[in-house]
Amino acid sequence: MNKNVYKILTMTAVFLLALSGCGKSKTFELQSTAFKNDERIPDKYYYGTGRQNISLPLNWVNPPKDTKSFALFIYNHNHRVNWAVVNIPAGCTSIAENASGNNMPDGSIEMTNITRTIGYSGMEPPGQRIQSHQYFATVYALNTDRINISEPDVYISFPDLERMLDGKIIAQADITGHAQLE
Repeated sequence: MNKNVYKILTMTAVFLLALSGCGKSKTFELQSTAFKNDERIPDKYYYGTGRQNISLPLNWVNPPKDTKSFALFIYNHNHRVNWAVVNIPAGCTSIAENASGNNMPDGSIEMTNITRTIGYSGMEPPGQRIQSHQYFATVYALNTDRINISEPDVYISFPDLERMLDGKIIAQADITGHAQLE
């Protein structure tokens, strides 16, 4: 092959790879259609009298290729757990709004929350004098198909949940929201 043709083909291939984004690292991200990172979470996701207390819609993108399952935790600034879900299948990349208790991914297990009920418990906004409470949602990509849960109906603190995942986390993605009265 002519050296000039070879150079042109090589430069064209490099150019096309650059345009395609090949070689760029894609970030594992957690998102919600209900709120953007570091913004206020709408009232319908809150717990309490007169509130809907429906579970947040969440989706994640670009998980590591070697992920075998996911775990999802929502907790507040005091590490009180509002929602803990384990054994989410590797092929699942979202949980729909209001899925808790009735439309969860096959095989996933919802655990007991801060109100001592299984499933989602919404945010509790502070009184009028306090500006807001922070809530954190974290999805963990795990190197195991299954976390063995002997008693999903027993409340486990956030530090205990993290210990349960110790050595199994490949990556994690987070989103933060704020609960406050309007």
